[in-house]
Amino acid sequence: MGERYVLGLREVDETQVAVVGGKGAQLGGLSRIDGISVPGGFCVTTDAFRRVMAGVPSTDELLDRLSRSDPDDRDTIRMLGARIREAIEGAVVPDDLAVAITGALVELGEDAACAVRSSATAEDLPTASFAGQQDTYLNVVGTEAILRHVSRCWASLFTERAVIYRQRNGIDHRTVRMAVVVQRMVLPDASGILFTADPVTGNRKVATVDAGFGLGEALVSGLVNPDVYKVRDDEIVARTIAAKQRAVHALPTGGTREVTVDSQRQEQPALTDAQVVRLVRLGRRIEAHFGRPQDIEWCLADDGFQIVQSRPITTLFPVPESGDQENHVYVSVGHGQMMTDPMKPLGHSMWRLTAMVPMHEAGGRLFVDVTRRLAAPTSRAGLLDVLGKGDPLIRDALETVLDRDGFVPTIPDAGPGGPPAGGPPAPLETDPAVVTRLIERSETSVAALERDIRSKTGPALFEFLMEAFEEHKRVLSDPLSIQAIMAGMEATWWLNDKLLDWLGEKNAADTLTLSAPGNITSEMGLALLDVADVIRPHPELVTFLQGVEDDGFLDELAKLPGGAEARDAIEAYLDRYGMRCVGEIDITRPRWRERPTTLVPVILDNVRNFEPGAAERRFEQGRRRAQEKERDVLSRLRALPDGDLKADEAKRMIDRVRTFIGYREYPKYGIISRYFIYKRALLAEAERLVQAGVLPEVEDVFHLTFQEFHDAVRSNRVDDRLVRQRKEAFRSYHALTPPRVLTSEGDALTGAYRRDDVPAGALVGLPVSAGTVEGRARVVLDMADADLEAGDILVTAFTDPSWSPLFVGIAGLVTEVGGLMTHGAVIAREYGLPAVVGVEQATRLIRDGQRIRVHGTDGYVEILP
Repeated sequence: MGERYVLGLREVDETQVAVVGGKGAQLGGLSRIDGISVPGGFCVTTDAFRRVMAGVPSTDELLDRLSRSDPDDRDTIRMLGARIREAIEGAVVPDDLAVAITGALVELGEDAACAVRSSATAEDLPTASFAGQQDTYLNVVGTEAILRHVSRCWASLFTERAVIYRQRNGIDHRTVRMAVVVQRMVLPDASGILFTADPVTGNRKVATVDAGFGLGEALVSGLVNPDVYKVRDDEIVARTIAAKQRAVHALPTGGTREVTVDSQRQEQPALTDAQVVRLVRLGRRIEAHFGRPQDIEWCLADDGFQIVQSRPITTLFPVPESGDQENHVYVSVGHGQMMTDPMKPLGHSMWRLTAMVPMHEAGGRLFVDVTRRLAAPTSRAGLLDVLGKGDPLIRDALETVLDRDGFVPTIPDAGPGGPPAGGPPAPLETDPAVVTRLIERSETSVAALERDIRSKTGPALFEFLMEAFEEHKRVLSDPLSIQAIMAGMEATWWLNDKLLDWLGEKNAADTLTLSAPGNITSEMGLALLDVADVIRPHPELVTFLQGVEDDGFLDELAKLPGGAEARDAIEAYLDRYGMRCVGEIDITRPRWRERPTTLVPVILDNVRNFEPGAAERRFEQGRRRAQEKERDVLSRLRALPDGDLKADEAKRMIDRVRTFIGYREYPKYGIISRYFIYKRALLAEAERLVQAGVLPEVEDVFHLTFQEFHDAVRSNRVDDRLVRQRKEAFRSYHALTPPRVLTSEGDALTGAYRRDDVPAGALVGLPVSAGTVEGRARVVLDMADADLEAGDILVTAFTDPSWSPLFVGIAGLVTEVGGLMTHGAVIAREYGLPAVVGVEQATRLIRDGQRIRVHGTDGYVEILP
C-alpha cells in the first residue's frame, strides 16, 4: 500500500506503533474495547513525519553531530536540538499532506476544538517509559493552528530532555519517528488518573483514583492536590478529599488558563462515590484488554467518562504464576542467597532444578511459596523464627501479611505422627574429622562429575545432567552436612544468648570466631594477598597489570621479569577459586576463570595497601584475639555463682563453634564448583549450535530455560523471536527492585525494623559483626570498579562469597541485603570487620566519599557531617 498520511483512530490498534506511535496505537486499541469511550480523532502517521523530514535536508548534518555529542554536554545538545526544531517548525507542509489533514479535520467538525498530541514510536515501551518526553497541546482551534501544532509535535522529538533520554538509554535518534494524534477536545467537569493497581504497594486488587476539577493538566503539573480514592471489589476502602483551589479550563478562542475554584466547591469531591466505582470498572475492562495493570488518564463530561490515555504501569514487580485463585505468600530467594539482581532464564531454571524446594520465577527473580507453612501454627512459628534469625525484615514483612484478616487461613497442625522412624539423628561429636570427611565426600563427587561429563554431548548430555542434578541435591541434603552447618550456627546463637545473659556482652561470638579454621571463603580472600606478594617486588608487573583490559593477559604477563611466577600464582588461584564470580547462583554470569581481569583491580589494591606476608599475619592476629577472648570470657565466668559449670559449658560451645563454623561456607563452594563443570559442557553445546547456524551467538542460550535449550539441541531449532523478547524482558527487570516478600495480590513488602534504640537520622540495619569504625564510605556496585584504600568502609547492595577478597582491605562493611548467617556476615566476623547488613537503600542514602560511622554491635550507621 502507498504512504498513508492520516488514519482514523478506529482504523488502528496497539500493534501499529511503527505507524502511529505509542500513544496513537494505545488509543486505537482503547477505542475498540466494548463500553469504552475515546474522544473521536485521527493520527497523522510516521509516513508524514518522514516526508517532512526528507524536505528539510539541513537536519541531516545536525543529527550526525547530535549522535556524536556527549549526553553530559548540555549546551551542545540544547543548541543542536533548538536548530533541528527550528528547521522542522519552519518547513512548509507539502500540499498533499496538508489536504489529507484538512480532510480529516472536516470530518471531526472544522471549528471543533482539538487536542494535538505527540506520539513517538519509542514511547511507552515496557522498558522505557517516555511519559512526558514529548508535547501535548490542548484546545487548539482552527485548521491553520492545528497544522502549526502538528509541526510543533514533530519538532518536540528534539527537546533537550527527549534527546538526553534517548542518549542515556542507547536509542538512536534516527530510528525514532513521530506521529501526531489529533482528537476532539473534551471540556470536562472533572478529570484525573486511574491506576488499576496500587502504585505504592503493588496490590493488583486495589485501584487508585486521583480526581480534580477541570482539565487534568492541573493534577499532572502538580498545581493542585487531587482527591484520592482506593477501590477494592467495587467498594471504596479509603478516600482523601483535598481542598482544590485551582483548576485549568479551556478558553473559547483556544488555549487554556488557570482559574480559582469557588470557595463553596473547593472542599467538594470532584466525583460521586458511584462515579468512582463506575470508573474503576471501566479501568478493569481496559486492564483485561491489555493484559497488565494500567495507568489511565480520564475525563468526565455530562456524567460520561472519556478515556484519553492508557499505558502500562512499569514500576510494579510481577506476580509469580500460581495457576489458581487462592492467596499465596512468596519469600525472595535472592535475599537469602545474597543476589538480588535479575537472573537470565538458563540461570533461574537451573537453580530451580538443583534446589531443595520448589521455586517460582517473577521479574527474573526466584521466590518460595510459604503459604502452607504459614497456615499451621507450629510450622508458622518455626518458619518465622528461622527467617527472622537470618533477616528480621523478612519476618516483619511476613507478620504484616499475617496481620491482614484472613489473607492466610489458619489450618490445624498435622496430627501427632509420633517421632520419625529411626528416632532423631545421633548428636554430632565436636570432632574436626567430621568436617574433613564431608569435604572429602564433596570433592570425590565433584571429581566424578568432571570425569563422567567429558564424554557426553548432544541430547545425551542433557539426560546426563538431569541425573547429575539428583546427585547435586543428594550432596546438598546429606544429613551429616546439615548437622555440621546447624552445629556451628546453634553454637553461635548459644554463645551470644548465654554470654549476654551471664556477662552482659553483646555478640561475643563475633570475636570468638575470628580466623576460624577451614573456611574456604575467608581463605580465598587471604590467598589473594599471597598472590600480591609474588607481584609486589616487580614494578614492571604492576605497571603492566594497571593497563590490562583483555582476559588473555596471563600469557603476556609471563614474558616479563618475574612474570612466569606471577602467572603461575594467578593460575593456581584460579584453579582453586576460578569458578566463583559475583552473582554466582546465576550460571550465566562470567566466572573469574572466564574473566580473570575482574581480579586485577583487587590484586593491585592488595599490592598497594599491604606489606609482604600479610595473609599469615592477619590470620594469626585473628586467632590470637579469639584465644585471648576465650581466656577472658572463661575467667569471668568462673567468678560467677556456678562459675565452673558455666565456664565448662561455654568452653564446650567455643570448641564446637570453631570446629564447625568454617564449614558453613563449604556447601556453596561445592555447588558453584559443580556449576562451572555444567557450564563448560553447556557452552560447548551452544558452540555447536552456533557452528550449525542455529544461533547467531553462544550467549543466546542464556535466554533459554534448561528445557528449551535441551529442545533446541534435539531439534536444531531456536525461536529467534523468543530470544529477542527474553533479552528485552531481562533488560526491563533491572529497573525493578525485588521485594523480600510478595503476595499473590501483588503487594511488595520490604519489612521494617521496629527499634527505638537508634539515634535520630541513623540508618538502621542488622548488627552482624561487632565493633565500631569510622571511615570513608566507598559505594561500590560492581566489584571490578572497586578502588579501595586502607581504612575505607565498603557500602554495596549485597556481597556473595566472590566479594570476600575485598574484605581483607577494608575497615567495615554496610550492605542492603543480608542476615546473621549469610556469607558476608560470616566472613566479616572471621576478619573482625564491624558490619551492618540489611540497611534499606544504603547505596542511595550514603554517597561515595562521605564519612560514616558503622556501629557493628548495635546495628546502625551514622552519616557524619
